[in-house]
Amino acid sequence: MVRDFQQYSAWREGVVTALKHYQAWVNSAELADQAAEQRIARTLARLADDKLSVAFVAEFSRGKSELINAIFFADYGQRILPSAAGRTTMCPTELMYDPAFPPSIRLLPIETRAENLSTSDYRDQPGAWTVIPLNLEAGQDMYEAFKQVSLTRHVPVAEAKRYGLYDDEDPDMAVTLDNEGLVEISLWRHAIINFPHPLLKQGLVILDTPGLNAIGTEPELTLNLIPNAHAVLFILAADTGVTKSDIEVWRQHIGAGAGRLVVLNKIDSMWDELRSDAEVNAEIERQQTHAAHMLGLEARQVFPVSAQKALVAKINGDQALLGKSRLPALEQALFNELIPVKKDIVRKQLSAELQSLSAAQLSMITTRIRDIVEQLHELKSLRGKNQSVISHMMRRIDVEKKEFDASLFKLQATRAVFTRLSTELYTCMGMDLVRDDIEQVRQQMQRSRFFTGVREAVRQYFERIRASLDAADAKTVEIADMMGVMYRRFSNEHGLTLSMPMPFSLQRYREEIAAIEAIYARQFGTATLITTSRVVLMEKFFDTIASRVRACFKAANADADAWLKVIMAPLEAQIRQHKDQLKHRLASIQRIHDATDSLEQKIDAFEAGQRELEERKARLNELAGNISIAINAEFVALDAAA
Repeated sequence: MVRDFQQYSAWREGVVTALKHYQAWVNSAELADQAAEQRIARTLARLADDKLSVAFVAEFSRGKSELINAIFFADYGQRILPSAAGRTTMCPTELMYDPAFPPSIRLLPIETRAENLSTSDYRDQPGAWTVIPLNLEAGQDMYEAFKQVSLTRHVPVAEAKRYGLYDDEDPDMAVTLDNEGLVEISLWRHAIINFPHPLLKQGLVILDTPGLNAIGTEPELTLNLIPNAHAVLFILAADTGVTKSDIEVWRQHIGAGAGRLVVLNKIDSMWDELRSDAEVNAEIERQQTHAAHMLGLEARQVFPVSAQKALVAKINGDQALLGKSRLPALEQALFNELIPVKKDIVRKQLSAELQSLSAAQLSMITTRIRDIVEQLHELKSLRGKNQSVISHMMRRIDVEKKEFDASLFKLQATRAVFTRLSTELYTCMGMDLVRDDIEQVRQQMQRSRFFTGVREAVRQYFERIRASLDAADAKTVEIADMMGVMYRRFSNEHGLTLSMPMPFSLQRYREEIAAIEAIYARQFGTATLITTSRVVLMEKFFDTIASRVRACFKAANADADAWLKVIMAPLEAQIRQHKDQLKHRLASIQRIHDATDSLEQKIDAFEAGQRELEERKARLNELAGNISIAINAEFVALDAAA
C-alpha cells in the first residue's frame, strides 16, 4: 500500500518535473504566449492539488473506524481513530493533510445546520470552526483529541427538528428519546483531522461516515463527498448480515461500479475452536455469498475480513493472524481499484493538455521557420540582380505590409463583436443570476410548506440552470465560430500558420449539474409524503444543492474567463510576429540596396537562424516527448508488475 502510494506520488512528481523543464525552456526560447502560460500554470496547480479520496460507509458498530486503523494506520503502532462498541464516529470525519494548517482537528458546530449554508460553504470561513491542536508527541493526548468526533449532547425535539435531525413521521425516532424527552445529537456537524501521516501527506483523503442514517440527513455526504470519492468501501458485519437499511443505502447512494467495494467485517465472530478451519471457512463463504446475492453482486466482490484482528496482527507482526484476518486481499483489491483508476483520469487530462500545448508552440516555431525560408528565397533571388530589381522587391514588400496593416482594421471590428458576445456570455451564467435563482427557490419554499410545492420549486430551479448553461454554450459556439473565421482569413490572406482556436465546452458542468439532480431525484423524486419534517430535510438538501451549483458556476465562469483571455492570444502573437517579419524583410533589403550589408553575409545569417530554429523545434519535440514518457512510464511499470 505504501509502495503503491509512493509510486503514484513519484509518477506525479515526474510529470511535474518534465512539465517545469518544458515551461522553463519555452520561456527562454520566447515561445510562451498567454495561452501557453495559462495552460501550464493550471496543469501544475491541478497536479499540486491532486487528491485520492476513500470513503468508508456503514451503519454504526460495523467496525469502520477499526478498518481504517487496520488499513492505513497500523504502522503508527496504535489506534488513531477511536474504536469501541457502539457509535464512535458521530459526524462525517475527513482525515487529510494540508501543510497550510498545523496538526489539528477542525470541528464545525452542529448549530450551523440551522443556517442556509452547506459544509462546503463553511470551509472558507475559518472563524466558524472550533480548532483543537494535536500534540503529535503524546499518543494518549492525541487519542483523547480524536474522541471529539464521538461527542454528543441532548436537545429538545424542536431544536433537533430545526437542524433536520428529527422526523415526526419516522416511527423509529420516538424510541430514541430519553426519559426527559430529549434527542441525542452529535456535538459537531463535520470534522477535519489535519494529520501529517505519510499517506495523507502524499494526497490520500479518508472519509469516515457516522452511519447510514447520516447519509440521508447530511446532504454533503449524499451530494458531494461520497459521489466524488475515488473508492467507496461499504462495510457490513458478519454477525448481523445485510439489513434493510444496508440495501437501501447501497442502491440509492453507492451501487456497483468502479472503485466500489463491499466488506464483510467481523468474521472473527465466526471463528470457533470447536469447529474445523474448513467448517469455519465454509460458513464465512456462505455469509459472503448471501451478502453478494442481497446486493446484486458476485461473491468475489465481497471481501470477508476481521479488521480488529488485522490491526492486532500488524502491530504485533503476527503474519499468521494477518493472513487469517484476510485483510491483505481487501487491501490489494482497494489499491488495484483506487490508484490505477485515478491515474487513468489524470493521464487522459494531461495527455489532452500536452497535445494542445505542444501544437501551439510548434505552430509558432513553424511560422518562424517559414518566415526565414521566405526571406532566404527572396535574398537568394537577388544574386546577380541590379538595383532596379531590388527596388521593385522593396516596393512589393511595402505594398504587402500596407495590405496587412489594412486587414488589422478588420480585426478591430472583430474585437468589438467579441467584447459584446463575451458580455452576453457572462450574463447567461453570471454569479448574480445564480444568487437570484437560489433566492427565488428559497422564497417559494417559504410560501409552500408542503412537500409537493417545495419539490416543484427545485424542479423548476434545475430547469433554469440547464437553460442558462444552454444559452451560455450557444454563446461560446458563436464566439468560437467568429474567431475561426478570423483565423482562417489571416491564414489564407497572409499565409499565417494558425491552428483553430482552442475549443471550449460547458459539457462537464452540464454533467455535474445532471449528477446533482440525479442524486436529488433519488432522494426525493418519488417521495409522496407531505410532512413538515420532510420539507425541513429537503430545505437542508437544497442548501447543499445551492452550494454545489454555486461552486459549479464559479468554476465555469473561471474557465470561460480564462478561455476568453487566451482565445485571441495565438492570433495576436502571430500578427505581431508577421508584422516584425515584414519590417525586418523591408529593412534587410533596404540595407542591401544601400550596399550597407553584404548579400552573402545576410544569406549566411538567415541560414544560421534557420538551423537554430530547426534545433529548437527538435528540442521542443524532445521536451514534449519527455512529458509524454513521464505520463505513461509509471503505468507501464505498474502494469508489468501486475
